Amino acid sequence: MSPSQQRLSVFPAFFRVSGRSVLVFGNGDEAYAKARLLRNTDAKIVAYASAPEQDYAGWLAAQGVETVRADFSPDQVRGAVMVFAATGDAALDRAIVAAARAEKIPANAVDQPDFCDFYTPALVNRAPVAVAIGTEGAGPVLAQLIRARIDQMLSPSLGRLASLAADYRNAAERFVPRGVSRRIFWSRFFSGDVAEAVDVNDIAAARRSATALLSTTGRAEGHVWLVGAGPGAEDLLTLRAQRVLMEADAIVYDALVPQAIVDMGRRDAERLPVGKRKNCHSKSQDEINRLLVELGRQGKRVVRLKSGDPLVYGRAGEEMAALRDAGVSCEIVPGITSAFAAAADFELPLTLRGVASSLIFTTGHDLTGDVLPDWASLAISGATIAVYMGSTVAASVAERLMGAGLDAETTVAVVENASRADRRLFHGVLKELPDLEARDDLAGPVMVIIGEAVAGANFEKSEPLSAFKVQNAKKAREEMGLTR
Repeated sequence: MSPSQQRLSVFPAFFRVSGRSVLVFGNGDEAYAKARLLRNTDAKIVAYASAPEQDYAGWLAAQGVETVRADFSPDQVRGAVMVFAATGDAALDRAIVAAARAEKIPANAVDQPDFCDFYTPALVNRAPVAVAIGTEGAGPVLAQLIRARIDQMLSPSLGRLASLAADYRNAAERFVPRGVSRRIFWSRFFSGDVAEAVDVNDIAAARRSATALLSTTGRAEGHVWLVGAGPGAEDLLTLRAQRVLMEADAIVYDALVPQAIVDMGRRDAERLPVGKRKNCHSKSQDEINRLLVELGRQGKRVVRLKSGDPLVYGRAGEEMAALRDAGVSCEIVPGITSAFAAAADFELPLTLRGVASSLIFTTGHDLTGDVLPDWASLAISGATIAVYMGSTVAASVAERLMGAGLDAETTVAVVENASRADRRLFHGVLKELPDLEARDDLAGPVMVIIGEAVAGANFEKSEPLSAFKVQNAKKAREEMGLTR
């Protein structure tokens, strides 16, 4: 099951506790930890501690927390909005939870998941902003590690910035058009001059910048990002690509882009598949161009999501030309092209000192004509060739290159679904490439890399191309009854 299909067994939520009673039962470290966590809020904390340990007692006194030195009785939970049972006595904690549930009060028993109506998160506090990390009770240490990373990522001034934003909310609703324009306003508010001024604690300058931003904001102009989604692995998506996916009003994506990457876009963004596959084009290139222009003219922020890098066999040139002609601004967000991912899968040097100093990208289709292209001569002199859509043109590539003088024993590497968990790696020599076109077990995109530098790859995890031919021959013999 992919991450996008997994389901939580809990629903993350924030309780309103301001000025209301939250009870913590216990005397030791567990109760102390819950009370400290609650101190991040302005809840009325009541500690039921008949004999608190020294550190806990000192903290309760220093913080002015109401402390009740009495043994538990069920009537103590009445009127509370939340209860923590952290006595260290499992039976007593269950009794406390039972009393809370009888009063319809959510309760948490430390280290007893079956007696928890909610789990305590690891908390990053930038009030009024809070980030809560939960693991459904499975890994508190993991939650703390994640909390530490997020804590480093978020500016200490984030809370002040959020508070300032609250002051401008009504003004933004009055002066900034609803929809894209308002979203752009807030994006600039949280990432531009306003945020920088707050970061250095110059609130007066931040207010001036925010007011200026209000006065210059009008109807948003459309913008299109041509984004490289990379070869397929989600963690090879660039940080910039992730950012613009979260800004997009519409995501126009190709068939080879994994759904998990499309799902990384803003939740309410419109998703428009224009999947083009061999012999199965849902939209022509002209239709895609018109769609991008139409969305841009509507004032939408659009991500045109392409497999690999948009400038490598992505037909980005045609889309950019159409957008320029229509007066719609556009921008390229590069991605990792499949050739680089395939080379990484093989630990293969695409260039190698003294062996290969040139790298050629091709689909192989320009080898089908009568005239051999100029780059073919580079292959003879040692350049590495990366062939996209390799399985469909393998025969013509191999035959023409061998005909031009490239050694039939030149090493080749073949990768299906480069970078993905279901990738498959094969190795062989140039004369074996034509057999690829006969293989019906290669359903994903195939990259072929040819050249002397390929011999330096790691073939420990790959299968020989010749094995498929041997297996087919054996199968044919079995079908003919020629085996014993």
